[in-house]
Amino acid sequence: MKKIILIGDSIRIGYDAYVKEKLAGRAEVLSPAENGRFAQYVYRYLDEWKRDGGWGDDADLVHWNAGLWDVIHLGDEAPVTIPEQYALTLGQIARRIRTLFPRAVSVFALSTPVVEAEYGPDFRRSNAEIERYNAIAREVLEKEGTVIDDLYAAMRDASPEERSDMTHFNTPAGTKRIGDAVLGCICPLLGIEP
Repeated sequence: MKKIILIGDSIRIGYDAYVKEKLAGRAEVLSPAENGRFAQYVYRYLDEWKRDGGWGDDADLVHWNAGLWDVIHLGDEAPVTIPEQYALTLGQIARRIRTLFPRAVSVFALSTPVVEAEYGPDFRRSNAEIERYNAIAREVLEKEGTVIDDLYAAMRDASPEERSDMTHFNTPAGTKRIGDAVLGCICPLLGIEP
C-alpha cells in the first residue's frame, strides 16, 4: 500500500478527509492535525509532525502547500512574508522533505484564488499577488525537482456553490472539485486509479 503525506494550510484541511476516503484501501494518507499556516511554520514543524505522527521514512509522496498566509496584508504593510523570504523558505522545505522522506515524490500545490471583494482593508489578499507568489513557487520548486499541482487553475472559476467563504471550498461541491484535482495529480504519480 502506498503512503501519502498531506501537509498545508486550511485549504489542505478542506480536502484532507476527502482524499483519505477516496484512497481508502489503496493508500495510507497521513497528515498533521494542525493548520500548516505560513511557509516558515511548515519548515519549522515538519520534523516534529513526522516524529509525532509516526510517519516513518517510507512515504511514497508528500503533497504540500504554503502561501495563502504568506500573502496576507495587514493594513498598508507589506505581505506577512516578503517574496524573497518566501522563495528561500520554499527551497528549504523542498530540501528538508528530500531528507526526511528520501524515496518520496514531492508535490507542491499552488495557492488557490480568493474572492477579493469580501476582504476588508485591514486583512486582505489579492489574486494578482497570489499569482506572483505561485510563479515564485513554480520557479524555485521546479529547480528542486518538485512536481507542481496547479490548484489555482483548478479552482479559478469556482462557483459560489463551491465556496464556503472568500478563501475556502468547504462545501460538498467545492470539496469534491478540489479533492478530485488533488487526486488527479497524485494518483498518476503513484500508479493508483483516481
